Amino acid sequence: MKKDNTLHIIGGGLAGSEAAWQAAQAGQRVVLHEMRQEGIRATEAHQTDHLAELVCSNSFRSDDAESNAVGVIHAELRVSQSLIMAKGDAHAVPAGGALAVDRHGFSQAVTEAIAEHPLIEVDRSEIDGWPPEEWSRVIIATGPLTSDGLSQAILKHTGEEHLAFFDAIAPIVHTDSINMDIVWAQSRYDKGDAADYLNCPMTEAQYEAFIDALLESDKTEFKEWEANTPYFEACLPIEVMAERGRETLRFGPMKPVGLTDPRTGKAAHAVVQLRQDNKLGTLRNIVGFQTKMRYGAQAEVLRMIPGLEKAEFARLGGIHRNSFIRSPILLDEQLRFKPDPRVRFAGQITGVEGYIESAAIGMLAGRLAAAEMAGRTSPLPSPETAMGSLLGHLTRNANPDTFQPMNVNFGLFPPPPPFEITANGKKRKIKGRDRKMLLAAGALQAYPIYEKLYQESLETTQAA
Repeated sequence: MKKDNTLHIIGGGLAGSEAAWQAAQAGQRVVLHEMRQEGIRATEAHQTDHLAELVCSNSFRSDDAESNAVGVIHAELRVSQSLIMAKGDAHAVPAGGALAVDRHGFSQAVTEAIAEHPLIEVDRSEIDGWPPEEWSRVIIATGPLTSDGLSQAILKHTGEEHLAFFDAIAPIVHTDSINMDIVWAQSRYDKGDAADYLNCPMTEAQYEAFIDALLESDKTEFKEWEANTPYFEACLPIEVMAERGRETLRFGPMKPVGLTDPRTGKAAHAVVQLRQDNKLGTLRNIVGFQTKMRYGAQAEVLRMIPGLEKAEFARLGGIHRNSFIRSPILLDEQLRFKPDPRVRFAGQITGVEGYIESAAIGMLAGRLAAAEMAGRTSPLPSPETAMGSLLGHLTRNANPDTFQPMNVNFGLFPPPPPFEITANGKKRKIKGRDRKMLLAAGALQAYPIYEKLYQESLETTQAA
């Protein structure tokens, strides 16, 4: 059988797009297979056929590289000339200390960059089974919404229970439908330009009435076979949080701390925040308000929020089923699928959670596959880096029996020394923000070493 020496990537989300870009930049030919076609084939959550479409929040989360693991992985991706980070930076919208993007401008820019690359071909057809044997190198980056045919093929080849969870989408409001006589602009603790978020204040009575309505609302009912599928804890629907206790939301997305209502000079009992969702500022995302309420009930309940009484919704919230493999058992340290090493997995299907984490694993998969195709060895980022710690979690360090989707965090990094010696010779325990800053600094020192080694390996191959 004649082998096809092209890298086939299945899935045009953030991981697949980044993998395609990195492999092509390394000189390898790529076919990116994306089944979504406008008016022909869609998924439960996507709205367009653009590559790297953001289906949930428009936030890449914290951009603080000094004390936040997400900000560190942002910085590492920038060092590696990530396509996703470059287009995210180019289409950023105000979001305090976070990096949020104009979702349509961002995905359009990624789509155009991929389409214009001379070594990448985009194939708009569905791969509904295991990759053909003649494909010598494959990356499966189909994300949490893998089609049924491919899902069944993956299940058959893994021999493991196919884990799954539900993910929920937050609603988006038209800015001009917000009552600015009630709402005020302020970032929590005045971060960013101090006015990146709009805030809807609630009194205690309004909050209690809102919780009652939330608990009594008409919600999506799951099929019997889906009933025991767990939610991802960092993206819980607001109804599930409310069911855990009436005060849960006040200590979560509706916490009033760090915000002062200019009309009263005090903090409200609870606050709902709205974050800019596009560059024009015409859309606002209701922060942390993922929901499984049905559309009719959803609009009614959300209009109970002060300032949103006449809200018009560009998109209501929703819920979809996400799937992922048990990576610590199934993948080696180079993200190869142990039962069929010509296949790699990347992105959310590996059990990482978050846009940036997906792009990061896509970047590594693309680089590793390209190196293998060129007959060279590609270095791996060290465990001290955000990228290396995330890779280590997926392939070595996580407990397979309790494996669940994970965001990048400092808990995945090798621990720093517990003490430091002060100027007077005494030991001081390193904790809290100091510990985070130490880990972040170590990562930002280590990552350029990996990038230098990677570029040197690339140049050696190209010279040969």
